Parts: sequence; structure tokens; C-alpha cells
Amino acid sequence: MNNNAADTAAEIPPETKPTESGGAGPGPGPTIKINVSYGSSHHKVHLPAQSTFGDVKKLLVNKTGLEPEEQRLFFRGIEKGDKEHLNLEGVKDKSKLLLLEVTASKERKLEETRKQNEMSKAFEAIAGVRAEVDKLSNRVTAVEVAIDGGNKASEKEFLVLTELLMSQLLKLDGIEAEGEAKLQRKAEVYRVQNLVDKLDSLKARNSNPFSEGSNAVKVTTQWETFDSGMESSDAPPDNSSSTKITHDWERFE
Repeated sequence: MNNNAADTAAEIPPETKPTESGGAGPGPGPTIKINVSYGSSHHKVHLPAQSTFGDVKKLLVNKTGLEPEEQRLFFRGIEKGDKEHLNLEGVKDKSKLLLLEVTASKERKLEETRKQNEMSKAFEAIAGVRAEVDKLSNRVTAVEVAIDGGNKASEKEFLVLTELLMSQLLKLDGIEAEGEAKLQRKAEVYRVQNLVDKLDSLKARNSNPFSEGSNAVKVTTQWETFDSGMESSDAPPDNSSSTKITHDWERFE
């Protein structure tokens, strides 16, 4: 009994303690228990009989999660204002009240829930693409290592990897995202594009594995020609003669 009394006292707002005249104010007064129906839930609140419907709403915040301005209280089918007193409106011990949520508040919460669900789906979809791109990135790295090691990759590998990367790019394009999810999607798009560009570069090297080496040979040849020119003035006539012979063979053919 003592525990119940303590709980009841804790629920009573100090500013709504009744007076002997029946109005809300300081002083002792009878406490009543009210049953409040909210959807499929039922809540019990204890407070002075001279309290207002606004006071009831304050006690229902923690029980329902609705702020006072989001609540509508009905007694005997009639909505009551926040400043109307329970005892003056006929509310007694064990009376029943109906609680409804303000329509605008309900719609706002539904919209927030919808956005949260969409964002969760976007994060999940982006994570799925990221996992696939990780695998493809490893394959691109393997191709790069092979080419750097002097090996030649198959053209089919370039074709397959490019198609798979473009497929992931299309998936990213189809993901509806806002806020942080949008930033993550953008980062993955850049990542895929960079991998495609890298593949194009590797493909060019794979088709002409000596392209970089030929430049080095060319530079070396120029330096050798320059050195030979310093040592002997007979080098140019030899070159021109060689050129003439080649030209004659070309005409013969």
C-alpha cells in the first residue's frame, strides 16, 4: 500500500494540487484514478480531481511518447480543452478518457518513419554494391600485378571486368538516397569510375607491352647518335647510305 501511495504522489504535478474551494491550486484534495484508452493500449493516471485535462496530457507524455500538443482528449465523446477542469466536466474516479493523436503529428511521424526506412534500404543497397566492388577491385589489382611482372592478361578479362563494373554503376544509379546515404553512393560512383579508367590504362599497356620500353630505347639511341657524332664525322654519310639501300629494296619490292 505504501509503495502505491508513493507512486501516486509522484504522478501528481505540484502545481495542480486542489484547494478547498475546488479550484486548482495549493492544498490537499482527493486523488482520482483515470483510465485512458489510446489505440490498443490502456493507461492509468492518478491526479487530483481538480486538475485540468492539460495536466492529464502531461502525465501521458512518458506513457505514450506524445507531447501535449500532439494529444486530443475526449470525455463522453466530446473533445476537452487543456484548461478545462476534470471535476467540473464530470470526470470522477475510474472515469474513462479517449486519447487520439493529432492528425498532422501522425502524418509527420509516418513521413519520418518512411524516410528512415528508405535511408536504411539505401545504406543496405550501397553496402551490397561496395562488397561487390571490393572483389572487382582485387581482380583489377591482380591484372595490374601480372602486367607489371611482364605477363599478358587475356582480353576477355578486361571485357568481363569492365562489364561487371558498369553493372555496379547502374545499381548505384538506381539507389534513391538522401543525406549521408547520398554521399556514400557518390563515393562509390567515383570509385567505380576510377577502376574503369584504370582498366582502360592497363588494357593499353597489355596490348603494347613494350610501349614504355620503346621510349627508353629511343632516348638511348639519340644519346648514342649524339656521342658518335662527337667522335667521328663519318657517321652521317654511313647513315644516308644505309637509308638509300633500304629505299632501293623498297622500290624493288
